[in-house]
Amino acid sequence: MSAMSMHVFDRTAVRRHRDRAAARVEGVADVLRDVGDRLLDRLDDTTRRFARALDVGGRGVIAPMLRGRGLDVVSCDLSPAMAARAGAGAGAAAVAADEEFLPFAPGSFDLVVANLSLHWVNDLPGALIQLRMALAPDGMFLASLPALGTLAELRTALTDAEAAITGGASPRVSPFPDLRDCAGLLQRAGFTLPVADAEDITLAYATPFALLRDLRAAGETNAVSLRDRRIPHRDLFPAALSALPDKDGRHPITLRVAMLTGWSPAPSQPQPAKRGSGQVSLTNVFKDD
Repeated sequence: MSAMSMHVFDRTAVRRHRDRAAARVEGVADVLRDVGDRLLDRLDDTTRRFARALDVGGRGVIAPMLRGRGLDVVSCDLSPAMAARAGAGAGAAAVAADEEFLPFAPGSFDLVVANLSLHWVNDLPGALIQLRMALAPDGMFLASLPALGTLAELRTALTDAEAAITGGASPRVSPFPDLRDCAGLLQRAGFTLPVADAEDITLAYATPFALLRDLRAAGETNAVSLRDRRIPHRDLFPAALSALPDKDGRHPITLRVAMLTGWSPAPSQPQPAKRGSGQVSLTNVFKDD
């Protein structure tokens, strides 16, 4: 794989977008908190208790939720401005850090939470390996990622409108992973007991421009390396937004979220049986009576 093929995203643009969004991200905090609640619900499904958590890119939303569960939390974010937001408040700690080059020692945490924050990473398997190494043995990893299908309505509308106006189309919505690949990514990074499932959230907007406003407020504007850097045709966004679905005067937009769970390896975890150790033939199990 060439070096260029690894750089799908312009990380400088990602940081710049998040820096600008830090002052207005509160406007989308309800959406971030909703996804965060769904993700952290998985903590209630385990009897394991955690003390030290790393919040990766939580935009000032996840850290208070973790502290509310009695955990000591360190937050990190590619954006210094967003990290400062996450570090605000009594007992809060935060650092500006690149998810692709994490500064944490092995075994520093027993819980890592990355809520809607890893989809702008070029080397996602490498970042996952670093996060796994930052976990103590039997530590838990939780992440939410926008999956294929997210913003499908906007992607289709922009592509169709640009093709009609200019005869071509450039990438204007980030590529998202397929849910089927997510558990494989965890396994590839060395996590045990990997699980990936999806939750679909529909956001209904009174006006299409409110969607663009929320994307900017979340720091989620286009940072694809091969994006068209020129000023778009003046008719592009009006044409695309007017083509968004309309249901009872509101515009439904899909957020398809992959929820990932994995564990750092530990001797105490359940292990698969050795190959050939089975004592019962499947032929006998499934044979007709």
